[in-house]
Formats: sequence, C-alpha cells, structure tokens
Amino acid sequence: DALPICPWRPRRFSCRSLVKLGSASGEYLAVFKKTVSVHEVFLQRLSSHPVLSKDPNFQIFLEYDQDLTVRRKNTKEMFGGFFKSMVKSADEVLLSGVKEVDEFFEQEKNFLVNYYNRIKDASAKADKMTRSHKNVAEDYIHTSAGMTSLSSEETTVVRKYLLKLAELFEKLRKVEGRVASDEDLKLSELLRYYMLSIEAAKDLLHRRTRALADYENSNKALDKARLKSKDVKQAELHQQDCCRKFEKLSESAKQELVGFKKRRVAAFRKNLIEMTELEIKHAKNNMSLLQSCIDLLKNN
Repeated sequence: DALPICPWRPRRFSCRSLVKLGSASGEYLAVFKKTVSVHEVFLQRLSSHPVLSKDPNFQIFLEYDQDLTVRRKNTKEMFGGFFKSMVKSADEVLLSGVKEVDEFFEQEKNFLVNYYNRIKDASAKADKMTRSHKNVAEDYIHTSAGMTSLSSEETTVVRKYLLKLAELFEKLRKVEGRVASDEDLKLSELLRYYMLSIEAAKDLLHRRTRALADYENSNKALDKARLKSKDVKQAELHQQDCCRKFEKLSESAKQELVGFKKRRVAAFRKNLIEMTELEIKHAKNNMSLLQSCIDLLKNN
C-alpha cells in the first residue's frame, strides 16, 4: 500500500518493424535512438525507486548476460488489466465524498489535474509540430525529384542549375528529418512521459485517499464496537493498523511528490536546453546549405 509512484514503462518497439525500416535509413536511426533513450530513462528511474530498485527481478535483469525472451500479454492478463481499471473508476466515485485532511495533498491533487490537462494539450501541439516538419521533409523529396525529372528535358546550362537545386532540396530534406526526430525525442516523448507519470502520481493520491477512507471507517467501527461493548479489542487493532498504513503512505507520498517535482523541473530543463541547441545547429546547417548553393550558382 505504501508503494510510491511507479516509473513509466516505455513503449515497446517491435524488432521486426525496426528491420523493415532498414538499418541505414534515417527513420531507423531516429526510432533506435528514441528506443535507447526512453529505456535509459526508465531504467534510471527504476534504479532510483525506493521500492522497485530492491526488487529481485530487477536485480536479475541487470545482471543477466543472456538473451531475454519477451512474450505478449495473454487474454487473461489483458482482461485483468481492464477489470482493474473498471474497479479503480468505481472506487474513485465512492471516494469522491472523502474530505482531504491535509492541505498539501489537496493542493497537489488540484495541481496534478490542472497540470495533466496542460501537458496533454502541449503534447498534442508538439506532435502536430513534429508532423509538420515531416511533411516539409516529404515536400522536399517531391521538389527534388521534380527538378531532377525536369532537368532531363532542359538544355545543358539549365540542367546543371536544376540538378544543383535538386541536390540542395535533398540535403534540406535530411536536415528537416533530423529536426522532426529531435523534436519528437526531446519534447514530444518527454511530454508523453510526464502524462503517464502524472497518472502514476494521481494513482498514488488515490491509494492514499483509499487508506484515509479505511482509517475513517475503522474509527466509526471502533465507536460502534465500544458502544455495543463487542469485539472492542479487534476493532482497536484494526483501527491502529489502518492508522499506521495511512500515516506511512502519507509520509512516503509526500516525499515522492516533492521528489517528482524536482525530477520534473530538471528533466524539462535538460531536454529543452538540448532541443534548443539542436534547433540552432540545424538552422545553421540550413543556412550553410542555402548559402553554399547560392555561391555555387553565382560562380557558375
């Protein structure tokens, strides 16, 4: 019950789908780079997690020196996950009437709900921006191919200009593709990560609210037992157990939420700085390509 926020598990990328992209293609390299990055973050979070870092399965995974066999979820497991989500939704409705007793957790709950909506909106806009860059890269392909095709119909002098422009647009396409993949890795993936991390934080608050409800119910049960002078000792032990669980979960939840904020700020700062540096680098490459082409055309 006192388990803090569990780190987000990265999306699985099929090895077969990666092979289809071709090991030499830019798209393959971009997907491979993203896969390595999100798994690195995931393993770092696991290793720093106060509970999961001590899990024997995690230790075995880190020290295992042979191939790991991964299977898909079977029907029973998939149905079990669906059933758990249904139970959680129903439980949230039942706990909606529980009044929060700690202002810190009340503020955190309101913040997470509001922050999740903003992150979700930012994620949709970031994905749209990435798609726009990919569309521009595809337009460069068609432009380059069109100029190459047109050059075969022109005179030698015009053909030379057209082929140089076709070469320019092909180079610009590669740069634009890198812009899209870097934005997806440094911004879109980060936003998706924190959408799921916020869900984990909300789950933590939900577990604490459930513990609070159990504690309040145990107090009521103890009062009834004392009133009836029946099973008082059992009610007292149950009340003490519920109190202990609630206080333990509250303490670990507060530590985890404070740590979550620090990690979030550090992660956004790191990724935004890296993305800005890459954007500047790609913009300089674009300017260099354009200037080189202009100089070449002038000299010819």
